[in-house]
Amino acid sequence: MLKRSYQICARCVMDTTDPEIKFDAAGHCNHCTEFLATRDKFRYQGAESDRKLNQIVEEIKKAGSGRDYDCIIGLSGGIDSSYLSYVAKEKGLRILSVYLDNGWSSEEAVLNIKNITKKLGIDYESYVLDWEEFKDLQLSFLKAAVPEAETPTDMAIPAAMHHFAAKYNIKYILTGGNFATEGILPKSWHYNAKDLKYFNFIQKTFGKKILKKFPTFGYQREMYFKILKGVKMVYPLNYVPFAKDDAVALLKDKFDWTYYGGKHYESKYTRFIQSYYLYEKFGIDYRRATLSSEICIGKTVRADAVEQLKSKPFNPTEVEAEKHYIAKKFGISKDEFGKILNSPAKWYWNYPNDDKKLGFIYDTYRRIFNKEKLASF
Repeated sequence: MLKRSYQICARCVMDTTDPEIKFDAAGHCNHCTEFLATRDKFRYQGAESDRKLNQIVEEIKKAGSGRDYDCIIGLSGGIDSSYLSYVAKEKGLRILSVYLDNGWSSEEAVLNIKNITKKLGIDYESYVLDWEEFKDLQLSFLKAAVPEAETPTDMAIPAAMHHFAAKYNIKYILTGGNFATEGILPKSWHYNAKDLKYFNFIQKTFGKKILKKFPTFGYQREMYFKILKGVKMVYPLNYVPFAKDDAVALLKDKFDWTYYGGKHYESKYTRFIQSYYLYEKFGIDYRRATLSSEICIGKTVRADAVEQLKSKPFNPTEVEAEKHYIAKKFGISKDEFGKILNSPAKWYWNYPNDDKKLGFIYDTYRRIFNKEKLASF
């Protein structure tokens, strides 16, 4: 892909750190344009949203009749999944909480999970990844020098959720994803975690281990669960007046919930990747996506967002300690870790992938199976 001159959106704060960004004649980018065009389908609309959510809850309860649980929630200890657990419990759903243990959770996140499950009376299952395989896989993606350093976790999460869905014959998986706060995220910043061609090539090329225990989850596995087993993904937070600040206040009051410092920072590794690795290696500042979504919904003024982005997303006095911690956990020297971090940046299109194939498959699926009813996006 050819290099281009720097440009920032005139409406939000997305810029050419997304190499695939497009601008119209007014200087507005494709991200905020698409967000605004789609937003009304997913934002909270008062009584109508309440009615739809209640309808979905009844469908979930009906599907769970005669079984131990109505639904699964992947609980990370973060804001979205914690608040979702509260909402679902208030609606009378029988929840199985599933925690993916990949070895990186912060102490705050683990304590949050314990408090929420205990105080809400939610049953809890943990899916523990094999550490030797997983750290080799994470190192493979770092050595590949792509932004998708979190693909191993992002693949393991749905694999774990569907594992327990099969074990307990549960038909609904509830997720804390929501359009209002996560509606903008460039594909180039985090390519499809379900592309097994891309995934397998990176592990075969850069890894040292043959994966025997890691739970892969590609489109074929997903379609098996969706079409043949009837497992549905639902996004309930699209149906409630969800505001992060209010959610945090409620969680702190009811569950002694502790904040961990940033979006998705409930994981120590995610904190390092999103705040330092992506910024220093690719110029990617994840705050741009969040702030751009907030600008579009009127929560943040663009000028304030621009001001926030003048500072770096990481603390320079802490990052060296983080590098030392991660290198030690990976079992490599800090110098070797530094060489990996400083290698030339690559992107998903630099490696074999199934981007076009997957685009066709998922577009076809959405046309055949109308997902708007369940607010899947």
